[in-house]
Amino acid sequence: MNRIFFFIGIALVAVASVIGTEARGQEMTLRDCMTYAISNSTKIRIQQAEIGDAQVARRNAVLKAFTPTINGSTYAYYNFGRSIDPETNIYVTETSFHNGYSLGAGITLFDGFSAVNNMKITKTALAIGQTKEKQVEADICLAVMEAYYNVVYYKRLCDIYEAQVSVAEATLRKLQKQEGLGQKSHADVVQAEAELADRQYDAIEARNHYADQRTNLGDLMFWPVEQELVIVTDFNSFANVQDDIAALLREPGATEESLIVDYALANDPGVKIAGWQVENARRELATARWQLLPSLSLNAGWSTSYFNYPGKDIQVAPFRDQFWNNQGEYIQFSMSIPIYNRLQGHDNIARKRNALKKMNAEYDQKRREVASEVQRAVQDRDGALSAYEQALRKASVQEEAYQLNAKKMEQGLISSIEYQTATNNYIRARADEMNSLFKYLIKQAVVRYYNGVEYINQ
Repeated sequence: MNRIFFFIGIALVAVASVIGTEARGQEMTLRDCMTYAISNSTKIRIQQAEIGDAQVARRNAVLKAFTPTINGSTYAYYNFGRSIDPETNIYVTETSFHNGYSLGAGITLFDGFSAVNNMKITKTALAIGQTKEKQVEADICLAVMEAYYNVVYYKRLCDIYEAQVSVAEATLRKLQKQEGLGQKSHADVVQAEAELADRQYDAIEARNHYADQRTNLGDLMFWPVEQELVIVTDFNSFANVQDDIAALLREPGATEESLIVDYALANDPGVKIAGWQVENARRELATARWQLLPSLSLNAGWSTSYFNYPGKDIQVAPFRDQFWNNQGEYIQFSMSIPIYNRLQGHDNIARKRNALKKMNAEYDQKRREVASEVQRAVQDRDGALSAYEQALRKASVQEEAYQLNAKKMEQGLISSIEYQTATNNYIRARADEMNSLFKYLIKQAVVRYYNGVEYINQ
């Protein structure tokens, strides 16, 4: 029986290992990377902790505004020497034991609307914290997007250089055979070897950049170091944007830009946070002004006590009788009038007024920054799309020129230097095509974000 369980355990471990390997080897899309980064980001965890603090502050503000404070206390002590007998109110010199209990409650009736304004302030602070979390998520998604596209770019660049290395190796072998037949000179072979060395160096450089960008993406995602990060790098999955390029680029204009600006000014997290901070500063100023008025409070309480003379033959009422007979209650209505507190109230008003001016200025500045960012984002997107269109045409022409020069090179119609120049132009054109495509995708994502579409939903 033990052997059966032993083999079953080995089988389960093997299955788990296979499943884990498949899970680690599964290619992750851009959305998968964003989702993983958000769920594991320390910045999100820090912001969530701040939201938790805001929720606690909100709860405390509500309880302070609508519920009383209730306190209970008790005491017990021995008195040695001269004291007053609680029952006869005459001095005695006997050692006595005293025990008491009390319960009190109090509520503020009017405090210059401080509690009400504090409720509103904490509600806004909670909304600010939640909006900041969305803002942090957006920043993480944009950083992951840029790193993801960099990985795809260098991966495709590696493929291009490795293909060129294979072509250079085949060319070198062909020239070496031709040299043996007397059809090519040794100088042509040396030039081919130099061309191969250049392509191998470029391939190594591309692989190094690819590894570096993968590490950068893993850091942004908080990906486990011991696991390999595998992402979708199929260039064709990104190149299909050219199908709707013409319609997408030629329609944008001043009208679209103004609509995006209006939407961003009304919905951008930074603008909303700045607006809420102005509201809170205004409420704090109103609270400071109301603090110059009297405050009203209501208090009530109950108490009782017990005493005896331990070790003495003195008759006192038992605990139960004293507990009920010594009970007392009170109710108190109080008013506090601020007369002179070294102008602290007026100083507080002045500080709150300056804080409101500062918040208003920051709000105006933030609106200006967002409007400028939207205009710049639209311009950058249109410019990136125009560059991508041009890069597509250039890549197509350079590819055709490269194919023609490759055939000429096989027929011995051009020199190796001319062929190397054509190859370099072709590789540079392919690199420019990919680079301009990813720049456009990032700029377009920024414009869509300002228009209300979150990065993770694009």
